[in-house]
Amino acid sequence: MTKNQIKKALEDALFKEGVMEMGLYEYELEDMQEDLKATLLEDGDDYIFAITVHTNDETQKQDSAMVLIEKTGEVFINEAARDKLKEIWERGYAANLHSVLPDFITQLHNSEIPINGIKAV
Repeated sequence: MTKNQIKKALEDALFKEGVMEMGLYEYELEDMQEDLKATLLEDGDDYIFAITVHTNDETQKQDSAMVLIEKTGEVFINEAARDKLKEIWERGYAANLHSVLPDFITQLHNSEIPINGIKAV
């Protein structure tokens, strides 16, 4: 995927209420949960989230998936993760995402899954 395709897929998923794919979550993010929980505790964060995008081999559409984990261990997947992130960041949602989006795009372009910890204020 090009960086522009990645950017569009992220913007659709995060800003335009785009549908996220459970199959992509299961394929790329589900197995990361234990590592994410360990990182969350090690870093002393209150939340941690990861997002991925991938071109669907059948439809050629750019799919996205997301996971967000609370310090309590509760896991939010795809749209529920996006909704929880909006709740956490409230009015800062768009500004916060715009600040991390360039790094996320670069990481995804390099076949890495971006992970971001959040400390509640």
